[in-house]
Amino acid sequence: MAGRNEIFDKMYEHKHALIFVGGMATAIIGAKILKSQTTKDYAAKGMAKVLTCKSEIEESIQDIKDNAEDIHTDAKAAQKEAICVDVTKEDE
Repeated sequence: MAGRNEIFDKMYEHKHALIFVGGMATAIIGAKILKSQTTKDYAAKGMAKVLTCKSEIEESIQDIKDNAEDIHTDAKAAQKEAICVDVTKEDE
């Protein structure tokens, strides 16, 4: 146990150096991962899926807008028809 405590004490004394070394290791490993062809392939596939989803969502939104416009047009026509019917009944 005394050996472990001594190691942890030494590590605590040099924690800034360990943080620096850990940061450097992370940067090096991260750079290698980002430069790999596999990562580029996954990124391209992911972006393609995102763009496909965006396109499908835009189509769905356009369909909803078209349906809402149709409903609005039908409602206006029904309202005009109701007004015309009311006016003709009053004239009789």
